[in-house]
Formats: sequence, structure tokens, C-alpha cells
Amino acid sequence: MTDKMRTVISPEQIEARVRELGAEITGVYQGQPLTVVCVLKGAFLFFADLVRRIDLDLELEFIRLASYGSGTSSGELVFSKDLETTIQGKNVLVVEDIVDSGRSMDFLLRTFAERKPRSLRLAALVDKHERREVPLDVDFAGFRLDKGFIVGYGMDYAEHYRQLGGIFEIES
Repeated sequence: MTDKMRTVISPEQIEARVRELGAEITGVYQGQPLTVVCVLKGAFLFFADLVRRIDLDLELEFIRLASYGSGTSSGELVFSKDLETTIQGKNVLVVEDIVDSGRSMDFLLRTFAERKPRSLRLAALVDKHERREVPLDVDFAGFRLDKGFIVGYGMDYAEHYRQLGGIFEIES
């Protein structure tokens, strides 16, 4: 693909912020075990870098959400891949690439809360507010953006650009 792109966040800025987030998360949980859940596909790069910066006893899990119905914005959310272990009584940190409308993370966090974890928090590389439909707080936000169609560092456009080291805005 040959879309024109503008750098929004450099690889160096991401690396520095992930290091800070890892230290912050380590401090919050202070030696307690933590189950870290990667939301596939977009969060996989952020997740891999982040868990290497968290100095705790970690259990790693992966989930994937899918939207079914007429269009992605109005479809019903379901798990296309669910957790393989229980989270009851555990400290759980969900790791997402971007929180935009908030709908999918609201669904996920409500579903996980029903499974009775000891604690449940959300980390997102990008907390974007332009299209937020659901009031949702990101406990550990890498970067806060107001708007923009962004790709890179796991985030895609039609399954392209996930491999880019930085975050870019596609310009029209």
C-alpha cells in the first residue's frame, strides 16, 4: 500500500513510554502476581514490549474479539478466542492497542468483571477520545490523542502497517 503518512509517535518515544509504563505497573502491583491479557491482533507488539518491562511474576493470556452483525460499529461483540485459564481471584491487566469508541473494551471489562478477578485494570498504547461512545477510563495510557486515523506498532489499516516501529497518521 502506498498511503501518505505522517509520524505521530516515533519508535524512540514508544520505547521510552513503554519503559515508564512497565515501571508504573510494577509499582502498582508491588510484587503481587499479575495476569496480563493481550487483546489480539493489534496489541501484540505493545504487549510483548510491555511484559518485558514489568518486574513481576506474570501469567500471560490472549483473547480476540469479533464483531458480528451489520457493520463493525453496530455488530454484537463476541470472543473469537477466549482465555485459557480462570481469572477468578487474580489481578488482571488487559492490554489493548487503542481505545477509541470504548465499546469493545467496555464489553470486555464488563465480561471479565463477571468472572470475579481480584482486580481488573486496562492498559492501552493509545487512548483516543475523538469517537468515544462509552465512558471508559484507561488506567495505564501510553499516549493520549484527540483524533486521527493511526497505524503502526501493531495497529493496522486493512491488515497492513502493523509491523511499523512508530505510529503514523494516514493522510488523505
